[in-house]
Amino acid sequence: MRTWNGFCYLAFILDCHSRMIVGWQLATHMRAELVLDALEMANGLRGPDAGLIAHSDRGSQYTSLTYTDRLEELEIDPSIGSKGDAYDNAMAKAWVATFKSELVDGQRFSSFEHAEHEILDWIGFYNDERLHEALHDVPPSEYEAEHHRLNIKTDNTPILSAT
Repeated sequence: MRTWNGFCYLAFILDCHSRMIVGWQLATHMRAELVLDALEMANGLRGPDAGLIAHSDRGSQYTSLTYTDRLEELEIDPSIGSKGDAYDNAMAKAWVATFKSELVDGQRFSSFEHAEHEILDWIGFYNDERLHEALHDVPPSEYEAEHHRLNIKTDNTPILSAT
C-alpha cells in the first residue's frame, strides 16, 4: 500500500471457516516479524487448539525459522502452497482482491498511521457488517456467533444419548 512516505505491507490471518480476519499487522517492511505479529494477534484472540493448519504462500516470511518455530510451539501445522498453483491459496487471494477494490485501489494514504486507522476500520466493517454470500449473506462475526450457539454447549445441563 502506498503512503506519502513510502510503502507499507499488510499481513493477515483469515479463519477459513468463518472468513473472519482474526489477526493482522501493518509494517513498513516485509520481514518475518510482520507475519509473526499477525500470528500472535490471532493466537491471542483465538487461543486455538493443537492441530490447526496455517496455510500460506511460499514467501520468505512464512518459511523463516522464526515463523515456523513459532508455529511448532503453538502446535500449528504449516501448509505451504505449491509453486504455480493458483487454487491452493484462492481464499486468501480473494480476500486481498476484495480489500484492494474496497479500500486500497487508487488511494495513497497520507501516513502510515492513516493507513493503519483505515485498515482497522475496514477490517471491523468486513468482520462485523459486510455480508458474505458463502456465509448465507451474514457477516463473519454473526456466522461465528450462530455456529457457536448451535454447536457449542455452554450450560451445565447433562447431555443425554439414546442407545
